[in-house]
Amino acid sequence: MEERERGIERVRDTLTRAGFYVSDAHGIRPTSFDLLARRDSTLLLLKVLKNIDSLSPEDALRLNEVAGLFHARTLLIGQASGATRLEPGVVYTRYGVPIVVEETFEEFLLHGIPPFLVSSPGGIFARIDGPRLQGLREARGLSLGALAQVAGVTRRTIQLYEEGGGAEVSIVTRIEEFLHETVVKPIELMPAHAPRGSPSEQEPGKKESAPAEHVPPAPTGDPVRDDVFRRLGTMGWEVVVTIRCPFDAFTHGAQGGEEEILLTAVGSLRSAQHRAEVLQGIARAIEGYSMFVTSQPTGRESVDGLPILSVSELRRHRDRSELLDLLTEREGT
Repeated sequence: MEERERGIERVRDTLTRAGFYVSDAHGIRPTSFDLLARRDSTLLLLKVLKNIDSLSPEDALRLNEVAGLFHARTLLIGQASGATRLEPGVVYTRYGVPIVVEETFEEFLLHGIPPFLVSSPGGIFARIDGPRLQGLREARGLSLGALAQVAGVTRRTIQLYEEGGGAEVSIVTRIEEFLHETVVKPIELMPAHAPRGSPSEQEPGKKESAPAEHVPPAPTGDPVRDDVFRRLGTMGWEVVVTIRCPFDAFTHGAQGGEEEILLTAVGSLRSAQHRAEVLQGIARAIEGYSMFVTSQPTGRESVDGLPILSVSELRRHRDRSELLDLLTEREGT
């Protein structure tokens, strides 16, 4: 087993021990993510790499795009950048994707110990809890100048810290040792996220608008896929064609007062057998549905519990409720 494979297994084990349901997508190639994990309302989309330099801007874009569809948080677990090993307790960033080492990830999930340091082009910094620092300074009757002298910085720098600026680790250490108090803020790897379609996602004071007129997805160049996506669109689904995912389209839309999500893959029966477990696992994690559409009838209603429909069967369905009822009926058959 390669080092990356072992790393994925270790990360999956950590997630499981932390109470997450985990769907493993890393066996599907190509794919933009390795693991999708859910615990209550927290949804994580993870990529595991030995060397984070192998993450390209396009990889990060795809990862963030899929996370946006799921309303998930992205996280990359890495070991090194070039020949330099990454440090525990530090959050790195590449192309908008946060990165930590396995040790930091495990400490956070299993022991509730968050990271406190952030890597930036200028070095490694801690985020100061400005109001706390100011309160501690004033409670001790210290002036800006007095604390600046202790920290070895200027008065203006202390003001910036009290406004929430970052500080080098050595400076933070001097301040905390002098005050005998912690003044840094932990970094939240999994900040709370509003559920899809919740009022907090709307602009303040803006009323919910009427559903937009259906806009068909752009052609993919594959006539079978294009036909399937058009059919779903005419049922009222919003269809988002995906790239480098175990599914070919992310489809969603309001149904009975709630938003339903359907992951759709198109291809051969052999491909369905390869993707069945992954598609079902992702659908369970996002509390949605999945289906696989083939160009020709197969004589089967499901593959390893994944609902199978031929294109001709899909054409006979014009109602979303009817389609979802059929998928539910075929799950596990």
